[in-house]
Amino acid sequence: MAGYGISDVPTIELADDEQKLLSSLGADSTQSALMAEAIILTDEWDQVIGPGSKIAAHRGTGAYHRAFSVLLFDNQKRLLLQRRASDKVTFPGVWANSCCSHPLHCDEEMEEADAIGSKRAAVRKLEQELGIAPGQVPLDSFHFITKMRYSSRMNETWTEREIDHILVIQADVDLDPNPNEISEIKWVSEEELEALLIDEEQTEGVIAPWFRCIAARVMDETWWDAVGDADALAELVDGKIHDMGDVSHLLPDAQGADLMTSLAEVKPLVEARIERALTHTSHPRLSGAMMHLVEGGGKRLRACIPWMVAKAVGDTHAGLLDVGAAIETIHNFTLVHDDIMDDDDIRRGRNAVHIEYDLPTAINAGDAMLAIAFEAMAVAEGIEHAMLPFLVKRIGRMVRRVSEGQQLDIDFETMGSVSEDQYIEMITGKTAVMFLTCAEIGAYLSGADEETVQCMHDWGLAVGLCFQLMDDLIDALSDSETLGKPCGSDIAQGKRTLMVIHALRQPESETKDTLLGVLGKGDAASQEEIDAGLKALGDLGSIQYARERAEAYHSKAHECLNQLSDGPALRALRELTDFQLQRIS
Repeated sequence: MAGYGISDVPTIELADDEQKLLSSLGADSTQSALMAEAIILTDEWDQVIGPGSKIAAHRGTGAYHRAFSVLLFDNQKRLLLQRRASDKVTFPGVWANSCCSHPLHCDEEMEEADAIGSKRAAVRKLEQELGIAPGQVPLDSFHFITKMRYSSRMNETWTEREIDHILVIQADVDLDPNPNEISEIKWVSEEELEALLIDEEQTEGVIAPWFRCIAARVMDETWWDAVGDADALAELVDGKIHDMGDVSHLLPDAQGADLMTSLAEVKPLVEARIERALTHTSHPRLSGAMMHLVEGGGKRLRACIPWMVAKAVGDTHAGLLDVGAAIETIHNFTLVHDDIMDDDDIRRGRNAVHIEYDLPTAINAGDAMLAIAFEAMAVAEGIEHAMLPFLVKRIGRMVRRVSEGQQLDIDFETMGSVSEDQYIEMITGKTAVMFLTCAEIGAYLSGADEETVQCMHDWGLAVGLCFQLMDDLIDALSDSETLGKPCGSDIAQGKRTLMVIHALRQPESETKDTLLGVLGKGDAASQEEIDAGLKALGDLGSIQYARERAEAYHSKAHECLNQLSDGPALRALRELTDFQLQRIS
C-alpha cells in the first residue's frame, strides 16, 4: 500500500441500507469506496477491538476508532491547512489540519511501536489527498507526540468518535491536492492560525472540531518552537490520551442526535465501568450477587444523565461516565434492598438477588455496592480533588433521601391517611432525587456556573416527579402485556398513589365505595374488581388530576431547558423530558 488505490486496501462489504444511504447523499464512487475501508475499532484507551467499516464507525452512534492527524510544517514553520471538499460525506467544507484520516485494519498500519502504523497511514493519505510523493515524507521524519480522545457529531446520521494519534513533520513538499478530498489549502504562521481560531465571524470558514481541539487545547507555543528540532519534539511526547469529551458544540451548524441514539452512545461506556468496578474482587460469589441485577439489563437512564447534561451546558470528560456508573451502582444497590424489604421475588424478569443467592449475601452485596460507588468516584478520571467534597455531599444526600423516601413508603402502609404533600415528599426521595442529583452533578462537573447548576437541579427534580407520576398513571392505564405485570396492581396492593390520595378526598359515593372495595385487597382481588376500581379512579377525576400534575412538572422541566443556550445536545434532553409523557399520550 505504498501508493493508493481503492483495490489496495482492506475493505468490508457494505450492507444494502449503507449503500442506499450513500447513494441518497449523492456520494460518488470514490467516496463510497472510502466508506467501505476497514478501519481499527478501539476502546476508550486505544486498545484494539477489531475491524469495522468506516461508514459503520461514523454512522448513528458511531464507534471509537483509531485515527491520525498530521501537522505538516514547512521550513518557515508555517502549518499546512486543508479545507475538506464540499462533497465529502462527513464534515464537508471545514478547515482541518494538514491531513487527518484513519490507519487501516492491516498488519502494516496496526503496528503500534512509536505509532509506526499511523505514520505509514499518514504517508499513504498524504499522497492520496495532497499528492505528496512518499519520498518527500519518509517515515523517520514523522514525530508522534500524543493522543487525543474526542467525539463530535455533525448531524443525526454522522458522528466522529476517535482516538487520534497526533503526528508532526517538517518537510518541503510538492502539493497536488485531490479535488475529491480537498477544495482549498493554505499555509499559516502561528499568529495567523491564532487569528483563525478566534475569528467569531468565521470569515475564512469553519474550523473542524478536532482541529480546534488540537490547536487550542493540545498544541501550544512549545510545539511551534520545537518544529525542526528532533530532540525538542521528543521532549513533547507525554504518553497521554488527552480527553476532549464531546465537542459537537464546536461545529456551528451541528445537529444533535435523538434520545435513543444519545443513550446508546453512553450506555456501553458506563456499563463497562460498572462491570469493572463490581468484578474487581477476590470473592466470586459476592461479585456475582452485585452483578446480578446489572446483568438483567435496564435503560441506564440515570447513569447517562450526567454526560448528557454536561454536553448541553459545558464541557464533557470521562469523569462524568465514572460518576454516572457510580450512581447507577447505587441505584442497583437500593433495588437489591428494596426487593428484600418489599419481599419481591422478581426484578427485571429474573430472580431478585436474595432469591438467586440468599438473604445475607444480598444484604452484603448491597452494602458493598454502595462502598464501591464512592471508591470509584474518588479515582475518577478528570475529577479534581477539590470537586470531591461537592460530589460526596450531593451523592450522600441522594442516598439519605432515597432511604427517607423508602421509609415513608413503608410508613404509608400503616397510616390511616396520607396527604398529597407527604406523597410528593416520598416520591421525591424514592425517584426524583436521583434524577436531580445526576443533572446537578453533570452541570457542576461541566464547569457550568451556579445559576445553571441550580437550573439543572430544578430540571432533574421536575423530570423525576413527572416520571414517577406517569409511572403511576401507566399502571392504571396500560394493559398487562405492556406492563409485564397485571394492570392496576398498585390499587390491589393498596399503594397510596396521588390518584388514590385524590380519590379518598372526594365525598362519599357509590363510586368511591367501589374503589375502597378493591383497595389493598391484594391477591384476593379479581381482575374484574381491579378494572372496576380503575374505572372508579377515572370517574372520580383522580386520573385526570394526576395527569395534570404530571403535565405541570413536565412544563416546569421544559421551562428550565428554555433557560439554556441552544445547542445540539438540547434535543436529547427535551426528548428525555417528554419520554414518560409520550407513553400514554
